[in-house]
Amino acid sequence: MKVEVRSDCVLLDGYVNAVGRDSRPIPDRRGAFVEQVEPGAFGRALGRGRKVDLKVNHERVLGSNTDGALELYEDNIGLRAKAKVTDAAIIEKARKKQLRGWSFGFAKPVDVWEERTDALPRRYLKDFILNEVTIVDDTKLPAYVATSIETREDETELIEHRISDDTPEYDIEPENPERDDDNPTEPDARTSMASLRARRLKLA
Repeated sequence: MKVEVRSDCVLLDGYVNAVGRDSRPIPDRRGAFVEQVEPGAFGRALGRGRKVDLKVNHERVLGSNTDGALELYEDNIGLRAKAKVTDAAIIEKARKKQLRGWSFGFAKPVDVWEERTDALPRRYLKDFILNEVTIVDDTKLPAYVATSIETREDETELIEHRISDDTPEYDIEPENPERDDDNPTEPDARTSMASLRARRLKLA
């Protein structure tokens, strides 16, 4: 993830998930497994034209792909996200380098399982409903993977969350305080000399 911090916004650009690659082991009530998102799965999800929320930590909504805050597409690497965030709290977190990466939430997966005798079972995600893309901050562990229950459209739906392994690259615009040329903050020579004479008189 590339993080560009400007005075009034944060620009984010990076891969939410790389397709065709094994994930870290994911804990599950049936036992741990690894997972691959098959190439084309994100493209199929996006092709449905559904709204995809942009959130922070899978909680607060910052925008979506329908209001210009989030751009999503799949290329030969995976799901790429570009976001412009004007939320003051996120700008502050970015300035403090507290953003850690991306995550995404999905539901109703179409999957295939591969049982392996010498390794963890592998799950292939072929299709799903993409509900959200999330910015993850330093309150979440990098390896955090979760499954949760959410209610959508009067139905109880299983929402799975996945966080990518990422190392953010920061480009932070310095905060330059406004300068008043008529009232410079640095004292001129006459002020310095007057101050020096005053100190000498006080000492005497």
